[in-house]
Amino acid sequence: MLMVMAVSLTACSVSYKFNGASIDYNKTKTIQIEEFPIRSPFVWSPMGPFFNNELKDKYNSFTKLQQVRRGGDLKLEGEITRYEQRNKSVSAEGYSAMTELSMTVNVRFTNNVNHSDDFEQQFTATQSFDSRQSLNAVQEELVNKMIKDIVDQIFNATVANW
Repeated sequence: MLMVMAVSLTACSVSYKFNGASIDYNKTKTIQIEEFPIRSPFVWSPMGPFFNNELKDKYNSFTKLQQVRRGGDLKLEGEITRYEQRNKSVSAEGYSAMTELSMTVNVRFTNNVNHSDDFEQQFTATQSFDSRQSLNAVQEELVNKMIKDIVDQIFNATVANW
């Protein structure tokens, strides 16, 4: 029985990648990740470096792609286009009960190995917090959660092929 299982496992051509990436490393070896500037009227200054570091770390941790400054097989560029807060719900007394914070990143992806995969797309994440809390008290935690969400969305859209 064990021999039959071993033969059937080696005979299958299905490939599962537990890191989520689906990359042909024989053809695609490098990635160029440009710095994403903040182009939003409302800004929290640490957001830019947090986002850029998280994006680079994601590809470094979950792919074998070498990050290069120019001429990458894959190229990511774009900008943080929106960062805003708005009232999400109102209490019975007529005051804001929940506030929603949102962040949008515009991404241009170029696959120099297969240009049919190229795209330009916006990715958005939101987080809510109790309006009795100040934005300063929750901002770092919520921005980091939104950044992780957006980076996961970008990763999935570019190399996971879901």
